[in-house]
Amino acid sequence: MSNDPKEPLLLDHDYDGIQELDNQLPRWWVWLFYITIIFSAVYLVYYHVTRTGQLQAAEYASEMKAGEQIKSGAMGKFESSIAALQPSKDAAVLETGRQSYVKYCAPCHRVDGGGLVGPNLTDDYFIHGGTYADSVKVIWDGVPAKGMITWKTVLKPEEIQAVASYIYTLRGAKLASPGKPPENQQPAKPAGPSAFE
Repeated sequence: MSNDPKEPLLLDHDYDGIQELDNQLPRWWVWLFYITIIFSAVYLVYYHVTRTGQLQAAEYASEMKAGEQIKSGAMGKFESSIAALQPSKDAAVLETGRQSYVKYCAPCHRVDGGGLVGPNLTDDYFIHGGTYADSVKVIWDGVPAKGMITWKTVLKPEEIQAVASYIYTLRGAKLASPGKPPENQQPAKPAGPSAFE
């Protein structure tokens, strides 16, 4: 570039002795700019003028509705299979259940299952039924009238099964300190041999 004041790229603008140079933008940048303008016009017509496409809020509501349908179907399928469930004997499942039990259940039932606010889980007295399926159902639905929350909104079905399987292993456990006394319910009559015998 020359210092000729008639240089065609130099403009008449001057700021602190610095003259503005009229550089051409790269063609790819100019085309990209045109494409963004075209895109914004198509977007405006598609979403706001003709209302063909869903806006974010409507799309979110639609996705949530579809997700709730899938969730309801899976929960209904699990609920219908509760009566046929058996406690797991798998060590990994029982360990997962133990961890969940310590995290979620121990504040009301003690770490050893002896009972605090909630009932003793180590004796033969059960308020809502003594089978494994009864335990799964109680964990799944909760007992809101007695302060036990509905865990189906917090835990997945396999996590609930793992916790119930772990609780099943606590039956008949010897406690280091006395557990909560039975809550005046008749002992559950065993339907057959225990799953752990």
